[in-house]
Amino acid sequence: MIHLKTIEQINGIRKSCHLTADMFNELIPKIKAGMSTWEIDKLFENYITSHGGKPAWWQEDFPGSVCISVNNEVIHGLPSKKRIIKNGDLVSLDVGINLDGYISDTTHSLLIGEVKPEVKKLQQVTEECLKAGIEACKVGNRISDIANAVYEIADSHGYGVVYDFCGHGVGLDVHEDPSVPNCPFRGMNPRIKPGMVLAIEPMINLGVPEVEIAEDGWTVLTADGAVSCHEEHTVAVFEDHTEVLTDLNYKK
Repeated sequence: MIHLKTIEQINGIRKSCHLTADMFNELIPKIKAGMSTWEIDKLFENYITSHGGKPAWWQEDFPGSVCISVNNEVIHGLPSKKRIIKNGDLVSLDVGINLDGYISDTTHSLLIGEVKPEVKKLQQVTEECLKAGIEACKVGNRISDIANAVYEIADSHGYGVVYDFCGHGVGLDVHEDPSVPNCPFRGMNPRIKPGMVLAIEPMINLGVPEVEIAEDGWTVLTADGAVSCHEEHTVAVFEDHTEVLTDLNYKK
């Protein structure tokens, strides 16, 4: 069931999203080659808890505060003291905050040091996919319009668009209806209405679209070992516009 949010609920979700944006703005400059993904996880956990929130991923029994996915890890990478970030890595940070019961969700993929040109282009195109998906998220359109907008850009560059995982509703829980795919699909295709709060999140692979689950039961890997990129924003739909709640440059 799709939960259309009230203005009061959207205000609460917005507050959580703005705290998430503030967190990324403060912590992104601190992430360097040589750090372990466990150290990165603790940076985010300490920020969240010191600002009165809880990591949203705790509600999913995830063994960490942030999904930290490196290179061929698509999503849900586990923090580890043994996983050291290196120059040339693409590191996706997927994190949300539960602030007084209101939940944010956003992902930013960072380029560490000097990366290969094809990896830099992948990250840029994934951001373009996210922007296109958000632009298609407006009253009167359908969820398929978001999916098609993302897919058309990625496919035009020859990239693989992950179809086994997708975006979703968010705000009062970590994962809500509806599902928001990133490629053409069959099945439920609701019309976009005011009050919807959605996490739009392209997952784009440099190689094939297929993925597999690692032995840890969490980490999603590209099937061919190619690099993957993940970008995500939480957006709220209003009658006359759609607001990117997790925008790092939101107006204070």
